[in-house]
Amino acid sequence: MKNEMVSKLATTTIAGQSSGWRKPSLGASLLGVLLLAAPAWLPYVGGYNDIASRVLIYALAAMGLNLLLGFTGGLSFGHAAYFGLGSYGVGLMLKYATHSVPMALLGGTLLGGLAATVLAPIAVRRRGIYFAMITIAIGQLFYFLAIRWQSVTGGYDGLTGFSRHAIHFPGWTWTLGSTGFYYLVLLCFALGAALLWVVLNSPLGHTFVAIRENQKRLTFLGVPVQRYAAVSFAISGFVVALAGGLNALLDNFTSPNSLNNTLSGDLVVIAVLGGMRNFWGPFVGAAIFVLVRDYASTVTDNWMSVIGLIFILSVLFFPLGIMGFVQRKGKRS
Repeated sequence: MKNEMVSKLATTTIAGQSSGWRKPSLGASLLGVLLLAAPAWLPYVGGYNDIASRVLIYALAAMGLNLLLGFTGGLSFGHAAYFGLGSYGVGLMLKYATHSVPMALLGGTLLGGLAATVLAPIAVRRRGIYFAMITIAIGQLFYFLAIRWQSVTGGYDGLTGFSRHAIHFPGWTWTLGSTGFYYLVLLCFALGAALLWVVLNSPLGHTFVAIRENQKRLTFLGVPVQRYAAVSFAISGFVVALAGGLNALLDNFTSPNSLNNTLSGDLVVIAVLGGMRNFWGPFVGAAIFVLVRDYASTVTDNWMSVIGLIFILSVLFFPLGIMGFVQRKGKRS
């Protein structure tokens, strides 16, 4: 009965808002086709497989964060902690424990995700700016731990000495060169996106949205808001940790920068730029962010100014993000 009331509340409070994330669309199918064929058409537009992999990795991380940020209403500036833990988890597994990439990815995802699960009840005890400050503090804790624990993490120099290996199946070997690794990233991106899609279309996802829209009303209904917010935080951490593990495999390297609050800010910028209230908004934001950074960094060392200018213009002229603007224009036409 309580779940039905929460679901009705979520439906009522978001009436008239974006609902593109509720049901599959033709656009999502076309995106899938484009991503599957990316290695074939990227060279004709000046792209390459590794940058496509990085777009998907950052998109997955931003979509994971957006479950908490855009759909539950919790602004986290510390999610790089789980990205970095996933990254270090994969690196340490490959260096000391196994040559199996799937096992390393599983280990890194569990490390980051379980850390988020343990820390979530602490973080969600506060809302608003206080919640953001707690997440920053947690992120910095892991950042300085990575720097100081030099014998394990490599300190400022980062963790090296590991690389991705081919995945062996009976009668077939999946080589993880540039193209093979892109498809591994695409597979993980699809699994992560599918998980988020299912969650957001379930009563649990409706509860997250209801928390964002009217937390006080839910509290009066007797809903344990902090518990649901902690669940959102934990799921978000697992998805972000998976993206961090893939990033370590892409570079065959990880460093304390993968735990830094600067990266957390980048993920927030990506989500806001693309559109927090739209399921695919972070993907669009990641594509813009990574491609602009890649091009601008070849032109100027001050490439962050370009990103900053784009972000300012987006906030001024597209307050709902690019996908929010597109969706609103589509409804008017």
